Amino acid sequence: MAEITVQLIKTLRDKTNAGMMDCKAALSEAGGDIAEAETILRKKGIADAEKKAGRAAKEGVIASRIVDGEKTGILVEVNCETDFVAKNENFTSFVEEIIDHIAGSESADSVEALLAQPFSGDADTLEEFIKAKVGQLGENMGLARFAKFELSGEGAVASYIHMAGRVGVLLEVATGKAETAKSEGFQTLVKDMTLQIAAAQPICITREEVPEALVESEKDIFREQMKDKPADIIEKIIGGKMGKFYSTNCLLEQAFIKDGDKSIQDLIDAVAKETGDEITVAKFSRFAVGEEPEV
Repeated sequence: MAEITVQLIKTLRDKTNAGMMDCKAALSEAGGDIAEAETILRKKGIADAEKKAGRAAKEGVIASRIVDGEKTGILVEVNCETDFVAKNENFTSFVEEIIDHIAGSESADSVEALLAQPFSGDADTLEEFIKAKVGQLGENMGLARFAKFELSGEGAVASYIHMAGRVGVLLEVATGKAETAKSEGFQTLVKDMTLQIAAAQPICITREEVPEALVESEKDIFREQMKDKPADIIEKIIGGKMGKFYSTNCLLEQAFIKDGDKSIQDLIDAVAKETGDEITVAKFSRFAVGEEPEV
């Protein structure tokens, strides 16, 4: 059993917003396992951790770039130790040089693979370039993660940076016709969807994409919360609760932040009808400074 330290309790409190004593009790019950303690708090209805699990613990910036006539987009998170450095012009230039490299290089399937790529400047690899900058700026820095979308057909890749670089979104939307992507309705739709993703934090596009393990975990939590009710009643209630879960976490089912009477799918359908075309959300990434990337 891990020692229940003050720091461990504080970490759980920061993630769940639960009280110190509740966190201590949950950690004790979980044998010091912070993930299990978080689940215990949620089952007891003490914590609502769905949107708090990625609270920032590091400084840095999210930055993006759209190139190739809106056919390619890049999103990066570059971390540093202090907010002061994150706002420094030298750090901003450093981030742009990393984006330059990603834009001009072959796609990589991991940060490690990207760092190992040959670098065009005064370094053999991107990793060596970053290490040299660490020495120049006197603070530990690194590329935490990146996304590069390359649209092969018609449509557009768009980005949105929120809160002065604390949150960033990259979105790829496919169309059947080139003229659709150039229409005002489509451009507005794409912009609204990037704002939606930044604000509403969907975890996937459709409910079919939600990992089965997460679905079962949510159902288990609901069952625990209603364990005193008859089993048949519980399953009926779970159906309704999972509907709410999907409408909260799946982009196409989310209520539009600018008009709660419409879903994102409603917006897409309206523009598809207006243009006489098929519009499909292909993929998106949302980064927030300091959050733990999903594995």
